[in-house]
Amino acid sequence: MAPPPHSPRPRRSGPSILLVLVPLAVLILVAVSVGSWLQYTERQAKDTVYTAGSRAADRVDVEAAVQSVDAAAGELVLRVRVSPRGALGEEGGAAPVADLSLRTSAATLSDLEFEAHERLAPKDVRVAMTGGSISDYPFDTYDTDVEFAAVLGGKPVPVRMLFSNADPLFSVSVTPPPSGRAAVVALKLSRSGSLLVFAVFMMVAMWALASSVLLGAWYLTTRRQGLVWPALAWMAATLFALAAFRNTAPGTPPIGCVMDWFAFFWAEAVIALCLIVVVTFGIRTALRAADAQLA
Repeated sequence: MAPPPHSPRPRRSGPSILLVLVPLAVLILVAVSVGSWLQYTERQAKDTVYTAGSRAADRVDVEAAVQSVDAAAGELVLRVRVSPRGALGEEGGAAPVADLSLRTSAATLSDLEFEAHERLAPKDVRVAMTGGSISDYPFDTYDTDVEFAAVLGGKPVPVRMLFSNADPLFSVSVTPPPSGRAAVVALKLSRSGSLLVFAVFMMVAMWALASSVLLGAWYLTTRRQGLVWPALAWMAATLFALAAFRNTAPGTPPIGCVMDWFAFFWAEAVIALCLIVVVTFGIRTALRAADAQLA
């Protein structure tokens, strides 16, 4: 009687799994480290306060923070908080000792007036921007300047400005004045690093989806698969999903911006053309198969 055949030994999958898990863990660690560094540097930039103007004991401190940037309207909203110091204020700088008028630069759309002995409340002012177009999204940049001069009781008084940025969608590059006594800064605004990374990722994803549809169309037409309805449904869903994906771009970019011409328009055109070609070839293949069965 022949001996029973030896049962095959179970294959060990440990080393093969480790070959996948170890590079994956390293990749995740590198991605998290790079992301943490980018988030930290961007947070540090948001927390930076730029100082310009006089440091006299009797002065008016102006805290100006960018709240939001409306690139379509070409303006930004600046929240202004005024605090008279020394002999110019009372109640710890909560109110001026006389009528206070805060003059702004030509780019600022309004001046600020405060009554004597009245508590000072933060106010929002709009500042016009120049030198850019939202159609360059996400690579659009803008220029403007912010300046403050104070008149208390009919007499000019020193001003110190503390400028910061609180808009998460824009980063601000600040150029101080040549002389340290003027409360003026020149600003250059551009999209934040997070927004730029996400917008570039969206463009890459659009081209990747269009390429996958193109490869699928090539396979269906060269293999003469006919009307493969799941594949057609996937292509049609990608066509409409891409438009919804584009509308999730932060900052509400207008139609015809750089992102559209670099990726969105062409991706939509490739997917639509592939869908038409697959349907045309599929119908021809199905009709030929039907004629062959009747013959």
